[in-house]
Amino acid sequence: MSVEIKTATAEPVRNTFAHLERRFGDKQASRYQEATYDIQPEGNEHYKPYWDKDHELVDARRTAIVMQDWYDFKDPRQFYYGSYVQQRAKMQETAESNYAFYEKRGLARYLTDAQKQQVIKFLVPLRHVEHTGNLNNMFGAAYGFGTAITQAFLYNGMDRLGIAQYLSRIGLILDGNTGASLQTAKTAWMEAPHWQGVRALCENSLLVKDWFELFVLQNIVLDSLINDLYYQQFDQQLADNGGQDVGMLTEFMRDWYKDSARWSDAVLKTAAKESEENKALLQQWAEQWQGRVVEALTPLAAALLDDSALANAQSALQKRLQKAGL
Repeated sequence: MSVEIKTATAEPVRNTFAHLERRFGDKQASRYQEATYDIQPEGNEHYKPYWDKDHELVDARRTAIVMQDWYDFKDPRQFYYGSYVQQRAKMQETAESNYAFYEKRGLARYLTDAQKQQVIKFLVPLRHVEHTGNLNNMFGAAYGFGTAITQAFLYNGMDRLGIAQYLSRIGLILDGNTGASLQTAKTAWMEAPHWQGVRALCENSLLVKDWFELFVLQNIVLDSLINDLYYQQFDQQLADNGGQDVGMLTEFMRDWYKDSARWSDAVLKTAAKESEENKALLQQWAEQWQGRVVEALTPLAAALLDDSALANAQSALQKRLQKAGL
């Protein structure tokens, strides 16, 4: 007796959703396309928000930037919820391994008392800056236009909470999990003269109503300068003086910045290429906020490193702006 197995192929009735077919043609869409394009409702709003009756709930007029198609802000990482969670899980696994190794081997004992205090009073207070970054990116997620950019804002905002938690853990590692370092860091944030400009800047950023202007301030100008000052120059200073192991605890931040900059650079470049009006406005915002951020960071950079540190960070920011076409 022989058994003959036959196979049958069922042809799909359609390859993709109608709205994706209108954009990309009659072909199978990627997961990113399915989770991103034309998801946000447009038109037929039921009511105006009680807190802002001059705008609709979803309104492109909440920013001065004008785009023909807001879905041009494609994320080069192609993050939708699934791919974002998977990628961050891998990064977190590496970070957790680094933290466990640092604690297991007791590497904190190789830091001098002066270095420990420097990390506690200068690095750990950055968790307050990251909490501000969370709020600013969540503002973009709430009031931005087009799922392509609002979902990326949401992911970026959640990343900031993770970074703030890692900064807190660094303090706890150094104080033996007593929590004393966190109180010392908070006191420095609230009272130390070199922190007050940054603290005021964070508070004032929460008053910016144009979400794209806030994107330029937070994700371009402030992030660039903070990354270069702390995770490049300060990291190198620690390494040159025997504190290179701290780099294990901040590796997540460096990797995250490279990843985040891919998206924010693409957004800036796309908006600048859309029109001369957009480019001029972005240039104005970048110059305006760079001046204010540099003023806020000047005493902090001088206390943390030296008088030339901020100039070096500004050079890195200028290269980034030029790369985006500004």
